[in-house]
Amino acid sequence: MTTATETNYQTLAIEHKDGADWLTLNRPDAFNAIDQVMTEELLDYFGKLYFKHEVRVVVLRGAGKHFCSGLDLNDAGHFGASNPADMRGQRLISEIIMRMRRCPQPIIGLMQGAATGGGFAFALACDVRYAEEGARMNVAMAKIGLTGCDIGISYFLPRCVGTSNAAEMMMSGRFVNAKKALRIGLVSEVVESEDLEAAGQSLASEMLAMSPMGLRMTKEGLNFSQDAGGLEVVAAMEDRGQVLCISPFLEEGGKAFMEKRPAVYNDE
Repeated sequence: MTTATETNYQTLAIEHKDGADWLTLNRPDAFNAIDQVMTEELLDYFGKLYFKHEVRVVVLRGAGKHFCSGLDLNDAGHFGASNPADMRGQRLISEIIMRMRRCPQPIIGLMQGAATGGGFAFALACDVRYAEEGARMNVAMAKIGLTGCDIGISYFLPRCVGTSNAAEMMMSGRFVNAKKALRIGLVSEVVESEDLEAAGQSLASEMLAMSPMGLRMTKEGLNFSQDAGGLEVVAAMEDRGQVLCISPFLEEGGKAFMEKRPAVYNDE
């Protein structure tokens, strides 16, 4: 496999604005379907974020009419050769999800049009999801002879919408529209198409107002608490996080709050 770099990405467009990366899946003519090149490039991008602290928030979106239509079936010839080969290909895509969750930056997903299959899995791996009114999403794997348990969906979806709603989607491939997605907690907000970018920008700006380490530790803490053994474990983790942030950030944050001004935090 060749190694992609940000300077020669073919399927991704990246714009860095004031601490946030706007990461765009950029195959609009193919509805941003996931081909082998996009797989390599997403692995490269998210793999580099762990220590790239100048990027504090990632906004993930798709170019054109759709967020992401899932695996590009016109570029899936590498699947089907053998079980070992298929496992290698499968693990490459599931590793993208692992790196999305492992990176310390919160990821805001902005969905328009279709978010299906692997594209739906990308959306589920985001920390916050916003959708435009015409968005729809489904577990497309259930429609093409595969299991509905794929690249993290069976982990994230029940935690997000409950077991019954997850089972309905995973065992039928049925589409969920934006209205229902909001009702069952699959997305946090539904906005008109022209307002989707502004909604993402507004949330990104509020996240960027947190202390840099506080924001990173909030994502980490949320991740850990999902699988923690109980309240005492979570409380111990939270106590340590707060203590690590008190000395460097609380004084400036408190002063800024009282003086009604933006806080200026040092991340060195």
